[in-house]
Amino acid sequence: MKRVFRLLAVVIVASGVAGCTSISYYAQSLEGHVQIMAARRNVGTLIHDPSTPKALRTKLTSASAIRRFATDELALPENNSYRSYVDIRRDAVTWAVFAAPQFSLTPRTWCFPVFGCVPYRGYFSRKSAAESAAELQRRGLDVYVSGVTAYSTLGWSSDPLLSTMLRQDDTYLASLVFHELAHQRLYVNDDSAFNEAFAVAVETAGTRKWLRATGDRAGLRRYEADRKRRADFLGLVSKTRDELRQVYESPRTPEQMAVAKAAAIDRLRMRYRQMRDKRWAGYRGYDAWFNAPINNAKLAATAVYGEQVSAFLRLFDLCSGDYPRFYASVRRIADLPKPSRAKALEVADTCEQARRPMKTGL
Repeated sequence: MKRVFRLLAVVIVASGVAGCTSISYYAQSLEGHVQIMAARRNVGTLIHDPSTPKALRTKLTSASAIRRFATDELALPENNSYRSYVDIRRDAVTWAVFAAPQFSLTPRTWCFPVFGCVPYRGYFSRKSAAESAAELQRRGLDVYVSGVTAYSTLGWSSDPLLSTMLRQDDTYLASLVFHELAHQRLYVNDDSAFNEAFAVAVETAGTRKWLRATGDRAGLRRYEADRKRRADFLGLVSKTRDELRQVYESPRTPEQMAVAKAAAIDRLRMRYRQMRDKRWAGYRGYDAWFNAPINNAKLAATAVYGEQVSAFLRLFDLCSGDYPRFYASVRRIADLPKPSRAKALEVADTCEQARRPMKTGL
């Protein structure tokens, strides 16, 4: 806990150069995180405590097995993260605020000491997130606010299991634990797309391995169906992003761009309904996403978590599913300058030879 206070104190002091608003922001981050850390209870103790509700004991027993699997089978960090539990008594642990210009898909970024620049700002209070979003909207930006189930301090503190992480099935819990521990395994400052795609790839490969190891064939089939639908969804979003990019790069007037933007989003919703009713046989798991407002900030946020995942999974296969080799290969790519990483990942032809892409032309 002392390490957490030292880190956050440094962050708050460093933020002073940006003014009172930044100090206030970091203060709420400190308060929110410390409240959670102070409420932690050891998972093993809760499992053996006869007063622990049976449903919670069952979930924590599964979580304990998942945590061991993460270290033993996925070579993820061996530390005290996800060995304690906190009931946060709300639907989300934090709320992330994303923003983008009205006619651009490039998200606004915020930079922080230690953790670098990211395309969102997180709040432990829904009210504070809403106030921040309203202020950004007053500046003419598209804004998207999303509730967050779990977050990582990148190993600076022993992150606990949260009640928000236990509300779905064990497959969902495993994917969250693997994803957040992946951030502790490797994190590159100022490259959220790289970090999130890497974590999703570790989550995906790890969840598949866990389901096979537990003999949950039905769960694996459900998981693969979910992954396929996710890929379909990201494909729809990518197509619309391409359409909007052409609109924003065209010589249209702002009024014409606004009309074309609305039309592209209408087409996105139409394509989704067609896919949902035919290809997905009526599966409605994404209805809430499409029924809510869609704008550049929402499309940009979605892209951060999806665009490079397939390339990371291809590299994982090149490494023959060997996690230490895969992590070493990803580290070599991560050490490249940011503009080279995505291309190096794309052209990697062996696990050990992930390399800087060669320049072409004169």
